[in-house]
Formats: sequence, structure tokens, C-alpha cells
Amino acid sequence: MVKRVRSDSGPLSLQKHNHWCVKLGVSIFLVGLVVRLLLWDSFSFSSVVVETPPPLEEAKAESPVFASSVLQDSDDFPENDQNQTQISKNEKCDLFVGNWVQDLSGPVYTNESCRVIEPHQNCMKNGRPDSGYLYWRWSPRDCVLPKFNPRKFLKFMRNKSMSFIGDSISRNQVQSLLCILSKVEPAVEIYHDKEYRSKIWKFRSHNFTLSVIWTPFLVKAAIFEDFNGVTSSEIQLYLDTLDQWTNQYKNFDYVVIGGGKWFLKTAIYHENKTVTGCHYCPGKNLTELGFDYAYRRVLQEVFKFFTKSNHKATVLFRTTTPDHFENGEWFSGGYCNRTVPFKEGQIHMIDVDSIMRGIELEEFEKAASLGSKRVNLKLLDTTLLSLLRPDGHPGPYRKFQPFAKDKNAKVQNDCLHWCLPGPIDSWNDIILQMLLNA
Repeated sequence: MVKRVRSDSGPLSLQKHNHWCVKLGVSIFLVGLVVRLLLWDSFSFSSVVVETPPPLEEAKAESPVFASSVLQDSDDFPENDQNQTQISKNEKCDLFVGNWVQDLSGPVYTNESCRVIEPHQNCMKNGRPDSGYLYWRWSPRDCVLPKFNPRKFLKFMRNKSMSFIGDSISRNQVQSLLCILSKVEPAVEIYHDKEYRSKIWKFRSHNFTLSVIWTPFLVKAAIFEDFNGVTSSEIQLYLDTLDQWTNQYKNFDYVVIGGGKWFLKTAIYHENKTVTGCHYCPGKNLTELGFDYAYRRVLQEVFKFFTKSNHKATVLFRTTTPDHFENGEWFSGGYCNRTVPFKEGQIHMIDVDSIMRGIELEEFEKAASLGSKRVNLKLLDTTLLSLLRPDGHPGPYRKFQPFAKDKNAKVQNDCLHWCLPGPIDSWNDIILQMLLNA
């Protein structure tokens, strides 16, 4: 006897079969749609590299806090994530136009962790009572400026040499750089001059040489002045004779050079081995040529040297640094006691700084237009961003505990140089991006 098997070939069975197929098709479609939406959402988030900060007007109103997730205050510095450590070469961004924003993570080093801070810039150790000035960082308007990555910098500088050439502001900046780099490798000082103004350091594990050359006029000068700025005679300035830093230039792969403020001092000018005039020399029976004449003349010599040199190097020309003395100068009771940055438009440059900056931009553009194949000239335009930081100077705390014995003591203020840590650290943030994208 044969067992009968139920047949599904009838009309009703075919209808059930079609209904089941429709259900299956709808289910597959819905699952596919959900997966597609999830993938699309994931792609949208992963494609966001940098969020453009709000326009400056909005930033002013919101008083933004910069959530510094780019680089933490630790030795764990990311090396491979370009979004964290480097601005894209295709991203158009003026690094020098922006505003200072709050950064609650603070600086990457402290005055206790860094051993190379000069006493005059060690504001916290000297007793400065406020610390709010430490929690700001420079934010360009059109991009996010990563914090300085010391591992990336040292890797970039392996087997290379870099020098900061200029006045005491150059020394101030190189100390900031040394402090940041010490988070990865402490430098070994291998040379200093008699007055400890020019120095050379070595980062042995990277074979990187860093130096600072003190030459406040960039040209040959006879200076009769002590460490407190007291002058015993007029400066003799040789406008057509570059200083001895030119003999060392061939040893450098990277140079940061700048000056400016010293040209405001009384000086006798020499050209072609002849006295040609002066700046502010009453009673000398000499032609008053003015500091602007001398500064332009010197910059022309400096840029001519770079553009005609056969040595291949990248040169960053740093613009003049504004001071923030109020109600006087450094020698006449001027002070700087502000505790927060200015916003753009709240302060304007004084005339002498405007004149210097104008000369710098004009002479730099002339040199850059020559298109030298050997030197890569870059403008480190720190003037305007520095103008916004009246809170970042030592002020009376250039000396240790200046008010310990007398709260009303009259002390000399420093409203030109920068506390360390301080605003000048952001200059090095900018330098790293300029070098990476050179």
C-alpha cells in the first residue's frame, strides 16, 4: 500500500506560497534598508575631520571654551593621526588671523617640570598670584591649530639643525620650545657664550641640534649697556655689516630670525665706514635718520644675504613683538596688570610698532618675490596675535617675590617678554605647522 503524500499544487496552496514569498521579500527589503541607514550614518560621522569654528563675532558672544582633545598633557603623544597633529596641506587657513580661546587642559609643561626657564620669565615661581593666563590658546579663524607634538617635531628634526637668531624674544621662544620638547627628551647644553645669551643644545637620541644666537640688531653693533638696560654710551650700529651669525648659517637647516625693539634705542649709524646719522642723538650735530631708516636698511641686508646664499634652508622671519606697558615705559613706571586677553578690535598697535610691521611686510614681500631656489622664506607673523595678550607678561614678577617685604614697593615691570608657560608657547604650535606644510 502506497502512502499518499499531500499535494501543494492546488490553487489554495499556491496562494499561500505566494503570500509567504511576499513576506520574505518585504523582510529582506526592510533589513537592507536598516543596514543601509546605519552604514550611511556611520560614514557621515567618520568623514568629519575638522569642525570649522564659528565666526569671530559669534566666538566673542559665546566666550567659547576650547576642548583640547588634540594633544593631552602627557607623554602619550599621537604620531600617526594626521587629523590630530597636522593641518591638511589642502586646507586654506591663515594661521595668524583668529582669537584666543579658553583651553581648560592648560599648557603641556609647567614651571616645575621644565628646568630651563630663565628666572625673569618664571612668573609662577616668582609669586604671580593669578594663573588664568595659562588657560588660553591661539585659535585661527578658519581651522583648528593642533597643540605642539614634541614627538612629531623631534622625528621631523632627526639629523637636522635649527637656530633662533635675534634678540631676547628669540631666547624667550627657544626656552618655550625646550620646555615642550623636554616632555619627550631633555636637551643637553653643549655650549654657551660668556654672558649665557647664545647657547647650543643637543637632542642626542635624535641627533638634533638646537641653538639660539643673540644678535639684537642682526648687524654689527657696539653696545654699552648692562643687563638692566642702563646705557653708558650711545650704541654704534654698522648698518651695512651683518653680524657673525652669517658665518654659522651654513650649518642650519631651519632658522627663525627676528628683532625690532632694539632699534628704538639711541644709536649712531655707520655705513661705508662713515658715520651717516643717528637716531635720537641731540647735541651730536648728526643727521636724524630715525629708527625706521635703520631698520629697513638692516632688513634689506638680511634678506639679501638669504636670497643670495647658496645654502639651502628654510627661514622663518618673525615679525616685531608689541609690548603692553601702560601709563609709562619700562624705565618710567609703566606696568601691565591685566589678567585676560583682548578681543580683536579692543586694542590697536602703537605707532612705532605699526611702522616696524609695515617695514617688515614690505621688505619680506620684496625678498619673497625674488623666488630663490635655495632659501624657503616664510613669514612668522606673530605681531597681531601677540597684541591681544596683555596678560601674558611677567610684569613685576620678573623678580622673585617682589612684594614680599613691601606690598606697595615700586618695582620695574617687564611687559615685553612672556611668562613660561605662556602665550609664546602658541608661537611654537604655529611653527610646527609651518614646517610640516612647508
